[in-house]
Amino acid sequence: MEKQKITGAKALIESMLKEGVDTIFGYPGGAIMPAFDALYDYDKQLNHILTRHEQGAAHAAQGYARVSGKVGVCLVTSGPAATNTVTGISDAMLDSTPMVVITGQVGAALLGTDAFQEIDVVGITQPITKWAYQIRRAEDIPWAVARAFYIARTGRPGPVVLDITKNAQFQEFEFEYKPITHIRSYIPIPEVDPVQVKVAADLINSAQRPYALVGQGVLLSEAEAELKAFLEKADIPAAWTLLGASAMPTDFPLNVGFLGMHGNVAPNIKTNECDVLIAIGMRFDDRVTGNLAKYAKQAKVVHLDIDPAEINKNVKADAPVLGTAKETLPALTALLHPAKHTEWIESFREVDKQEFEKVIKRELHPESDEMTMGEVIRKISEATNHNAVVVTDVGQNQMMAARYSNYNIPRSLVTSGGLGTMGFGLPAAMGAKVGAPHRTVVMYSGDGGFQMTIQELGTIMQEQLGVKMVILNNHFLGMVRQWQEMFFDERYSFTEMQNPDFVAIAKAYRINGTEVLKREELDAAIADMLKDDKPYLLVVNVEKKGMVYPMVPAGASVTEIVLGE
Repeated sequence: MEKQKITGAKALIESMLKEGVDTIFGYPGGAIMPAFDALYDYDKQLNHILTRHEQGAAHAAQGYARVSGKVGVCLVTSGPAATNTVTGISDAMLDSTPMVVITGQVGAALLGTDAFQEIDVVGITQPITKWAYQIRRAEDIPWAVARAFYIARTGRPGPVVLDITKNAQFQEFEFEYKPITHIRSYIPIPEVDPVQVKVAADLINSAQRPYALVGQGVLLSEAEAELKAFLEKADIPAAWTLLGASAMPTDFPLNVGFLGMHGNVAPNIKTNECDVLIAIGMRFDDRVTGNLAKYAKQAKVVHLDIDPAEINKNVKADAPVLGTAKETLPALTALLHPAKHTEWIESFREVDKQEFEKVIKRELHPESDEMTMGEVIRKISEATNHNAVVVTDVGQNQMMAARYSNYNIPRSLVTSGGLGTMGFGLPAAMGAKVGAPHRTVVMYSGDGGFQMTIQELGTIMQEQLGVKMVILNNHFLGMVRQWQEMFFDERYSFTEMQNPDFVAIAKAYRINGTEVLKREELDAAIADMLKDDKPYLLVVNVEKKGMVYPMVPAGASVTEIVLGE
């Protein structure tokens, strides 16, 4: 059969279809115009969503990838469009999100001349990608696309950038597509070492106080069932990191709560009481460990991770087990002795009671007339039967959403963990709704973060994406204000905000919404928001100087956790 001769632009689209792409988030421009022209003929096969900013396209691709498990795709032009995606690419790199960003570039003959909208995209993005490559010839497009998707989705996932010159998009060649299943020197999934599995199993079997820390690696490898079997066999209490949220249902008996700076008290302090610490698909981020010099020094450490770079990077492992959690957990479970650690697990529950009395009761059942973020979030969680995809922005809203939402279904929290990107929430929620159209998507944002990407209301309007947007409005950059109150003598330097009428702005975009000023209005407003699958904006005015407690201060030990004033 004779090979078809097509343009590089068409080859790009055909190659993406071969990789199973069904959705692209993008923004057209001069250097990528041939690709967008080719896309015009594929409207039945590919859903292109026009965002209002290239940063929005990148975050939307992230949200799509996080809930669907597929590779998110972003298509933009050169120069400022490419640099506008850098925040999203960085975010995806730190949070292990599979994404392919395709940028246009000036013609190959103009490279290096500082031509209009020319920028060294590969040079800029190499440090923040798994792979960044410039395509200068049409015939290289199928190979580069196949390689890009293979790298993005395999092993520890992450972002890949393809920079395509304009001439390569116009050139014609005989198209042939060959999927890539192997790259020399790239080992996406390390072979499981049975010796290390046996060392880890022996440590766990001898433990009196074993304790598991569950990260996003469990979700990325779809090892939720394997995790449950592992924990249940040896009766091991397990806490979750921010990105590990929803790897276990909230009501799973061995789920002891949220780790980290604003996590639950017991999961933090028990880190320094366990005798064997089992880290599963997590990287010992500083927000989890606090002061490393005072972190789990009494414990033997078992570390399960797919990425060799994470082993011994922050915390020395006595039993490192390389591989995907989907493989390493069953291998480990097979060697475990059935056990019971009733007294040890009960010790977590005793601490939980203290946290409830000193922190949670005040947040969920405040005596003040002012509403709290926690009570709003818990009410919405209950109204959605704890089945919603929760998307957050960054700041107090993020920590409160993680703490006070409950989760029944995996891949239910989409948030910016490693980079902490304000403005992430709104576009990521759009992508999440496209990636999981059958699920309710609730986005929480502060008044500051919402205004960073507020233009994406235009995308929501045009696509009629049924995102439920909740602004927890305290008229402050709340998390910065909290630090100013605690550590900078209440010197509130440029954190108070005068805000617009958010509901009026939503209505200008033909999106319904309401503002809640009093607690007695809240239940009805939540019901109105959730009654159908149309986009909706709910603005809730919460206490102006609310604090997120507990808190492990920066540089402190996980045991030096502050419960309030």
